[in-house]
Amino acid sequence: MIHFTADTHFGDPRVLRLDRRPFSSTAEHDAALVRSWNETVGPSDEVWHLGDVMSANAGDCTVLLSKLHGRKHLIIGNNDPPTTTSSSAWESVQHYAEIRHDGHHLVLCHYAFRTWNHMGRKSINLHGHSHGRLKPYFRQFDVGVDARGLRPVTLASILGQ
Repeated sequence: MIHFTADTHFGDPRVLRLDRRPFSSTAEHDAALVRSWNETVGPSDEVWHLGDVMSANAGDCTVLLSKLHGRKHLIIGNNDPPTTTSSSAWESVQHYAEIRHDGHHLVLCHYAFRTWNHMGRKSINLHGHSHGRLKPYFRQFDVGVDARGLRPVTLASILGQ
């Protein structure tokens, strides 16, 4: 199974205030996100994380990723420091990707696009960065934890199938 997520911001106390995440501390936040990730993602599943994984001050990214189920790919976000992007625990690291999944052409980036490749052929843009604050756009979906119940999601759940 393939899952998508973004904007976890592990170890970043700003998300408690700016995004009004319902936790009293960063430690509580991080533990809840790890728990919801592992309740959703199986050990052999694949996860595309569309950026802003963790704060540079939050510790070792490889240690964090070892606590999370699945084979993980990173689409780099604006808050991903070299300590995150250089972790050997990622299956792949890039700024942008296009994949085929469940008969759909998916365009993956941290940022939402106004237009994207194969848009006229019903491709889908998955993104993060906006923390659930962008007005919905046809075949474009924010997969960030703020927009998706603080957990990774499948394409079927995004499309309501």
